[in-house]
Amino acid sequence: WDNADFSRGVGTTFYQEFSTLNTAKPPFVRDVEAKVQRYLRSSYSAAWTLKITWEKAPVYSAWTDTRKTITYQAVLTTDGFRSYILMLYQDGGMQWDYTRLTSTNVLIGYT
Repeated sequence: WDNADFSRGVGTTFYQEFSTLNTAKPPFVRDVEAKVQRYLRSSYSAAWTLKITWEKAPVYSAWTDTRKTITYQAVLTTDGFRSYILMLYQDGGMQWDYTRLTSTNVLIGYT
């Protein structure tokens, strides 16, 4: 995510933490659990979840163009033993023109 550039005041980053070890789970956490269960075909009950949202993030370098933005999220979740991350992109996926980036060896995801 280092190719997002918020230096021109365009876009927002925010997060929301859900600690659900001994509390009722909000619909968002239940949805995350369902996705992990469906994709991995295993039981999963989240004890902690963090949702990070980059909203209308302009591509680096925003000094040249702030019109092309993208909204995406990373959702980190754990049951205390296993941890997962969901990478969520707006409809249509990552829409930055990677051919205009300073580096063209671009990845979507994490390592």
